[in-house]
Amino acid sequence: MRAVITAGGLVDGAFAEAIGTRVKALAPFGARTLLDIALDAASGAGIDGIAVVGGTEVRGYLGERDVRIIDADPDGGTNVLRALHAWPSERFVYLTSDMPFVTTGGVRDLIARSAEFALTMALADADAYEARFPSAPAHSVTLGGERVANGNAFVLAPWAVGAAQALATKFFDARKNLPKLALLLGPMMCLRFVSKRLTIADLEDYGRRRLGFAVSALRGCDPGLCYDIDTLADYEYARAHAETPS
Repeated sequence: MRAVITAGGLVDGAFAEAIGTRVKALAPFGARTLLDIALDAASGAGIDGIAVVGGTEVRGYLGERDVRIIDADPDGGTNVLRALHAWPSERFVYLTSDMPFVTTGGVRDLIARSAEFALTMALADADAYEARFPSAPAHSVTLGGERVANGNAFVLAPWAVGAAQALATKFFDARKNLPKLALLLGPMMCLRFVSKRLTIADLEDYGRRRLGFAVSALRGCDPGLCYDIDTLADYEYARAHAETPS
């Protein structure tokens, strides 16, 4: 099993000032950086090769570590495509580098549960997520009456990459905007969304029909795969939560 970690995201303003860099993956978190946390989680989960999509600062930070570096592009969608092609003909787990609570156990569980599918996405139960991260900035969604937290970890089989790349950038841009996501799925799915009847099973069925292979949104994954840092508020909450005994 291989891994690819995207680390090309940039921040600015107060966020960049608070972390001392524009590169979000290099934000300090305890004695490590966010990127270190993702690397440590992957390396302990039976991964035998890691690629990182990152810019010049990431390359300099990683130095001589045993990690393959793929040059990042300013466009996030382009970086998604580069990540998808990091390991041709091999199964891999795809992680973002802004998950401060990702663990080896969470990644290992996702990989194990993904074995029978060509493409999976991690989901956590909203109640479990909120218990783990009380009063956190909102990261959960509701589909068909089911509340879940979206994950930032995926597993792909090699034969899934070609079909997935055609939709990857569109879904990357829409992944945290349910109305935009529904519009990408066509009129019938959009109607189900508007009438609050769109379910996770509907999305899985759509993926199977559109891509031609078995896909799954894996419920009950580790909530640490779902808390990501988009804003300074997310970062400040994560630091405070990490320092508070649970």
